[in-house]
Amino acid sequence: MSTLTTTSVKESAAPRPRFGWLITDSISVSRRHLLKITRVPESLFFALIQPVMFVLLFAFVFGGAIDVGPGGAQAYREYLIPGILAQTVMFAVAGITVGITEDASKGIMDRFRSLPMRPGAVLTGHTLASLLQNILVIAILSITGLAVGWRIHNGFSDAALAYLMFASFAYAITWVGAWIGLHMPNSEVAGTAGLAWIFPFTFASNIFTPVATMPGWLQPFVLWNPVSCLALAARQLFGNPTPLLGDSFPERYPVQLSFAYCFLLLAIFAPLAVRAFKTRNK
Repeated sequence: MSTLTTTSVKESAAPRPRFGWLITDSISVSRRHLLKITRVPESLFFALIQPVMFVLLFAFVFGGAIDVGPGGAQAYREYLIPGILAQTVMFAVAGITVGITEDASKGIMDRFRSLPMRPGAVLTGHTLASLLQNILVIAILSITGLAVGWRIHNGFSDAALAYLMFASFAYAITWVGAWIGLHMPNSEVAGTAGLAWIFPFTFASNIFTPVATMPGWLQPFVLWNPVSCLALAARQLFGNPTPLLGDSFPERYPVQLSFAYCFLLLAIFAPLAVRAFKTRNK
């Protein structure tokens, strides 16, 4: 009996593989957040309905006033949907900012830190759950776009690459939200902080209108704006209208630049967020 007890203690004390430890703990944390969404379905409903309202508003109210070339309103709807998809991915950062701050203010983060788990797994699980929610939102938004007249004109491989690009950007941007959320004192401040910096990037972009129609002093910012690159890359991959393009680097290589932005955001903010998690309230 003593031998069995000693053996079990040694086995439990044996170090777990770091990578496997990270994966299993991340899945556990992700499952927790997904269960939380099912218990508060209203949060998912409003996350789904907001981009749908943007599509309907701009497609049928403002679409007739914005000229993107031959095709009239139908051409604008095909121009609009990739932009709305890029905007939706960008706004995903607000939800995780509030969620991280709520967990931190309620002591859940402290509880996680006291458990024998990898520190990075807490944030990785949170961001994975957010990614799955964003994929669902993108799917619903794509169906809405098809219903209002948007079409994919290029092949399956290009369309798959576009959706992979959206998913990659959504995951990278959630780490920005996680880092911000760990520095906020409460969810009210986090809600404002999570949205305030997003508006210049989403509305000073090519989501709704071509870059060439904007003032000259604003165009450089819009061209290099990650949201503009994401929207333009998606339009090219889907085969949707891309009017009034110039010869700048972001306009010639939007797909490559979009993936570069994804890797850059992830490389910068994932380590910063994990470090902020380890040092919060210390």
